[in-house]
Amino acid sequence: MISVGIKELKEKLSSYVDKVRHGEEVVVTDRGKEIAVVIPISRHRGAVKALVESGKAKWTGGKPAGLRGIKTKGKSLSRTVLEDRR
Repeated sequence: MISVGIKELKEKLSSYVDKVRHGEEVVVTDRGKEIAVVIPISRHRGAVKALVESGKAKWTGGKPAGLRGIKTKGKSLSRTVLEDRR
């Protein structure tokens, strides 16, 4: 992972974008404090974009609303994820 200040990022944006294009992650700092991360587009996002462009899916850019009214057995997925993080 590469770390770069805002001033240098602005001066050399093309070279940093090229690094991201080749899989690097770039951490952007402001006065030494990390404020953002520039990452490559994921394969998943590319797949969603292809579905939207083909008309097979619609996406407004927001988070999914969820699956209301569907009952499942056992613990909820969110609870399982939170437990796994411990």
